[in-house]
Amino acid sequence: MAKVLDRPEAPPASANETIYDRYARVCELLPDMRVELHDDRIVVTDMPTVKHSTVVWLLLKQLFALVGERGWLAWTGPKLFFGPQDDRYIPDLVIAPPEHRMWGEDHVYAEDTLLVVEVVSPSSSHDDHKLKPATCARGKVPLYLVIDTYEQRVRLLSDPGEKGYATETEAAFGEPLELPEPWRLTLDTTPFKGL
Repeated sequence: MAKVLDRPEAPPASANETIYDRYARVCELLPDMRVELHDDRIVVTDMPTVKHSTVVWLLLKQLFALVGERGWLAWTGPKLFFGPQDDRYIPDLVIAPPEHRMWGEDHVYAEDTLLVVEVVSPSSSHDDHKLKPATCARGKVPLYLVIDTYEQRVRLLSDPGEKGYATETEAAFGEPLELPEPWRLTLDTTPFKGL
């Protein structure tokens, strides 16, 4: 009798298969899921929720004028490229200049971004607050913004280096948050309250 599967089943891994090979296979098998590589872990999560998307939209509304004026790009979906043998993250929002580099069709070089944003979900809190910032700092992401609706706060990390971000600015929802150069923009965090 034939076995009926809900989704394709991957063939068993070979002895020579690397984590990057498995990651690529999982991406192919689960195209409708968010598949990331975190510190040699393949992390599969559902696509962002309406709440997630609302937070990103409320942020984008504040960034649109400046992004448009400067010809920058705002993306929801590209992966960050840290190097061929490094982690793969899909941030909730990436802002990049028009003269960015790509690795393949869907990986933007981390150091070519202007802002990377993560919106925290219950399952992503540790990774968004601890693991991803450490990797993004080593990858020279200049500004890493975490919007945490559960803790009702935002964190902006800047001045990346091998040991992490040298500068951290935190604001409770309702307090302003300054984005430094090249932004020179004050974010209003009030719209995130109550989400």
